[in-house]
Amino acid sequence: MKHTISVLVENQSGVLARISGLFSARGFNIDSLAVGETEDSTVSRMTIVSHGDNRVIDQIMKQLNKLVDVIQVTDLTQAEMIERELILIKIQATAANRADLMQIVNTFRAKVVDVTPKSLTIEVTGNQSKIDAMLELLRPFGIKEVARTGVIALARGLESKSKDKEKKGTAKKIVLTA
Repeated sequence: MKHTISVLVENQSGVLARISGLFSARGFNIDSLAVGETEDSTVSRMTIVSHGDNRVIDQIMKQLNKLVDVIQVTDLTQAEMIERELILIKIQATAANRADLMQIVNTFRAKVVDVTPKSLTIEVTGNQSKIDAMLELLRPFGIKEVARTGVIALARGLESKSKDKEKKGTAKKIVLTA
């Protein structure tokens, strides 16, 4: 089963290597990995998509929680979440097929971001099934290059997974004296 895991980490060098090393050392594959700074510049959010049964994912989450730079690990798979991916697709385009290509672009609410006499570069955002469906329709036209960001995801609703949380290992004890 596919799992989407959100990991809040200290924004420091080497964190990505330690986390990807954890997966590879245990023989787990990462299907998708996206990392970016959060609203707090000292914290990054990693969105990891991996396959495995609940036992495997529980093991991954326990191992991630043991890492010093990890603040919080959340499996978003069973939660209501919003997930998106960005893809750039460079496709062969001629005067004869541009109208057909533009119809596909408009149907998927995509954008043409670059035009040359022999190609179009298209930007698409959406869930993985939307991206895969568009790729399938564009394949007969001659896809030249593809760049995908990987999935990014957030839990739905007001609760923030990164605000108002004490960072693991950095909680300070406050003592008041009279």
